[in-house]
Amino acid sequence: MKGMDIPQAMLDRVAERRGTVHPFAELVASRVALVVVDLQNGFMDPEVGHAVCPAARDIVPNVNRLAAAVRATGGGVFWIKNTFNARSAVEWSVMQEMATPAQRQKRAASMSEGTKGHELWPLLEVQPQDEVVLKYRYSAFLPGACDLPGMLRGRRLDTVLITGTVTNVCCESSARDAMMTNFKTVMISDGNAAATLEEHSASLFAFYNAFGDVMDTDYAIGRLTRAVSQAA
Repeated sequence: MKGMDIPQAMLDRVAERRGTVHPFAELVASRVALVVVDLQNGFMDPEVGHAVCPAARDIVPNVNRLAAAVRATGGGVFWIKNTFNARSAVEWSVMQEMATPAQRQKRAASMSEGTKGHELWPLLEVQPQDEVVLKYRYSAFLPGACDLPGMLRGRRLDTVLITGTVTNVCCESSARDAMMTNFKTVMISDGNAAATLEEHSASLFAFYNAFGDVMDTDYAIGRLTRAVSQAA
């Protein structure tokens, strides 16, 4: 599986349980959503960021390629923006209390609407037909924390490709909740980024073992193209 080295024992275990190493390989392209999690200046630009992940800058070309492929094959592209406001500070006080006062202040300054940190990374190729969606927790699929699930269902999109940063926090949280709210869910191995390769790999292994599928960018684009050609 290009893009990550899944142990053969795990591949065998998944194949025995599911009948294949790629349970969602047979895509219906028009029902696919690319979900891009938190590729914002606040996580990518050292000048304004509060939790910068340098590797997130490296995945931007793959995310742009996937976005172009999903649009071209009839699916939808959704850019998710992590967002801080006064309400989330109260309703998610546990997370606030886990950080120092200085870090809380830095996060609020970076993730509030209207700030440079809240803006999407400028090299992302966002198109007019795409959707930009705010979220107020780590997960974009947690009920009440983001409008994304309803937007997907309203467009009859039932398969999600998860990309973004960081792999083992907002991306994995979104991916797990997507699966548990009945979306076919794929994490893109070279379209997610974490602070270290070890954290990235451990997150993808855990997700693949029990929650959904993992593909790299080339494989996912190939499956989208194949799906369209077979439907023609």
